[in-house]
Amino acid sequence: MKKLLALSFGSSLVLGCSNLAYAETNTLQLQDVFNLEYANQIDITEDGKTVYFVRNRMDIKTDRKVGNIWSVDYKTKQMQPLTSGVHMDYSPVLSPDGQRLAFISTRDGSSQIYIKWLKTGAMAKISNLTNSPRAITWSPNSSQLIFSMFVPSATSAPVSLPGKPKGATWAEPAKFIDDVYYRSDGGGYTQKGFSQLFVIDANGGNAKQLTHDEFDNAGDVSFSKDGKSLYFSANRHTNNQLKPTNSEIYKLDLALQKITEITDRNGPDEQPKISPDGRYLAYTGYDDKRTNYENTQLYIRDLKSGDTVSLTPNFDRSVGQIKWSANSKGIYFSYADKGQTALAYQPRSGKHKVITTQIGSIAFGRPYSGGDFDVSEDGEVAFTLADTQRPADIATIKRGKAQRLTTLNSDALADKALAKVEEIWIKSSHDELAIQGWIAYPPGFDSSKKYPLILEIHGGPVANYGPHFSAEIQLFAAKGNIVLYMNPRGSDSYGKEFAQTIHHNYPSNDFDDLMTGVDALIAKGFIDESKLFVTGGSGGGVLTAWIVGHTDRFAAAVVAKPVINWISFVLTADFYPFFADYWFPGKPWDHIEHYMKRSPISYVGNVTTPTMLLTGESDYRTPISETEQFYQALKLQGVDTAMVRIPNASHGITTRPSNLMTKVAYIQWWFDKHTK
Repeated sequence: MKKLLALSFGSSLVLGCSNLAYAETNTLQLQDVFNLEYANQIDITEDGKTVYFVRNRMDIKTDRKVGNIWSVDYKTKQMQPLTSGVHMDYSPVLSPDGQRLAFISTRDGSSQIYIKWLKTGAMAKISNLTNSPRAITWSPNSSQLIFSMFVPSATSAPVSLPGKPKGATWAEPAKFIDDVYYRSDGGGYTQKGFSQLFVIDANGGNAKQLTHDEFDNAGDVSFSKDGKSLYFSANRHTNNQLKPTNSEIYKLDLALQKITEITDRNGPDEQPKISPDGRYLAYTGYDDKRTNYENTQLYIRDLKSGDTVSLTPNFDRSVGQIKWSANSKGIYFSYADKGQTALAYQPRSGKHKVITTQIGSIAFGRPYSGGDFDVSEDGEVAFTLADTQRPADIATIKRGKAQRLTTLNSDALADKALAKVEEIWIKSSHDELAIQGWIAYPPGFDSSKKYPLILEIHGGPVANYGPHFSAEIQLFAAKGNIVLYMNPRGSDSYGKEFAQTIHHNYPSNDFDDLMTGVDALIAKGFIDESKLFVTGGSGGGVLTAWIVGHTDRFAAAVVAKPVINWISFVLTADFYPFFADYWFPGKPWDHIEHYMKRSPISYVGNVTTPTMLLTGESDYRTPISETEQFYQALKLQGVDTAMVRIPNASHGITTRPSNLMTKVAYIQWWFDKHTK
């Protein structure tokens, strides 16, 4: 085992004879992940002259992401730090009067609220909270901040043991659990309690609790224009735990402490945003039909008449982040389209106008879409700009023209030979459905030579990859592999029908989509068919396990954090009420045949491909018991297999940079081991 760990990408040790030509210092190496930075969490001033953002980097000593708040000037592109230190400063929010910046920081060892006075540079911690605050929002007069925070419930064990002598040492007491949600991925076993809304004076003091009931009152908050009420999203229904998506918009009268329900329908209503003139409420949501996917729509309610209308009834994409224009005549919204994130302006009546399709992903490890934006009073847009060659920077759009303001990775990547990424479209062998994908070519690619191919599959399964920077894809390509990643049926950003092709039908013909992509690359003539490899995480792990149960074409596979048995998954995963109701036609015991037909474990008898498994030991989304099932089944079948367990890692294995290195290194080692 020690020998395997020594085979790092930066080592001179042999990783596979065919890849020696790529072990060069000018290609991306494993340890280079600590040099990468990216920007997110944007806030632009009303005059559009300054953009505030979080500058994220990886600290090699603590092996964790750290973030500080910076500003960049639109005209000069001059950057300035507002905070510094090896900790996380995040969620920067400008006060309405533009004089102060509120943010959350872990600098004193716990998450607390801080204020930065922008004219003087003074900074102070204004809270002393017992739990982490979230979603801080300024009051309209800049005097107060609203936030949400978890409040534990008073509990006592139903059983206490008699007879314990003074000074005796007995076993740790039993842990009594009766909650529907008793553990969460990334958070571990949960404490009883609920998220409540609080208010705190912007000059500091004691936080006052605004809600006190047994519901999670969290998420985005928006004030009425007069500051006397606030709107928030919550699921306050009596069956909220078993129906987790049925949230509504509520109004809280701050003087009377009275909560009024504003929306009432079966489905999620979120992101309440009051228009600057105070007349309209915008929010997002959809009618819940218990499908695997529905398009999130943009709604607007006239608070005087009560009339509500969807502004995007025929828009076949999901509305993402929303923000009102300063004149209250329309709303800016982001959405995913064919693997890219776009920004549009939707007037209160009429058609939307696309502002940009260049919003860049803020994902770090794999090429998922996403991004962030903000809009000034004059309609100037600040957004994250990224592509296949660079992680997210800050850019602005004025008069229709995009301008990059930062180059955060010019030092880390300027002298690196990176993989060039090319878009492809194929027609699935199953039904000619058009499928989008991307090819990452290794540095120094020569079409007259033969290369190993890695098929890398995204999770979700309703998610999407795109032409975005990916440390993992770049590291695989740096070792001489061609990497293919695709958006098979079931991915979002292609409309509702495309995403719903896997409703109660996953995995299925997404397998055909992926194999058609592999065949398309082989047809190009530069793929060594004896060196076909496949890997993927989460939903991609499901499909990787499915693939090795349905074909022996791959020389080796790595199944990361998979679901192997849908029955055991639904009965052990953290968000199980949702999975049981939306991914399947009913409870497992009522539909055993349906569950097992789509479980990779049902096809383990067909597997001959050498298959390694890799999962975090603290993963509660796709628990490691899923990995253990497949590992032991493969052992019983006599298949060459191994299991890599990442200590203390949740479903997001690569949250710590060294775990990203470990994941990529083990996958590459397994593929090199099975290179003919």
